[in-house]
Amino acid sequence: MFELMAAICGRLFLFSLALILVRNFGQWNRNNHSPRLTMDAVVTEKRQDTVEYRHFWRRGIRFTTSDTFYYVTFQLESGDRLELHVSRKQFGSMVEGDRGRLRFQGTRFLGFERT
Repeated sequence: MFELMAAICGRLFLFSLALILVRNFGQWNRNNHSPRLTMDAVVTEKRQDTVEYRHFWRRGIRFTTSDTFYYVTFQLESGDRLELHVSRKQFGSMVEGDRGRLRFQGTRFLGFERT
């Protein structure tokens, strides 16, 4: 019974890993084949997403680490909204209401210059 459960869990883990890799590769490929666009845009919203990871070491030692992901929502001149992942530095340099020229490729943020 234990061997069957271990085999099922192992296969489920490998399937999940393969699915994540295929999805990420697909997004990377779509971005690479998308045109690089530059449009007038306004920063409408900023948000952070923090993920905590709990780790356990031998002898009962526990610790946590975390990653913070930064996102900015832009309203394009067409009226569409686009949320893009940005670096911490870029996140800190933008303020809601900023107007400028947004450069992006698919879902990949390339830059924002205030006007």
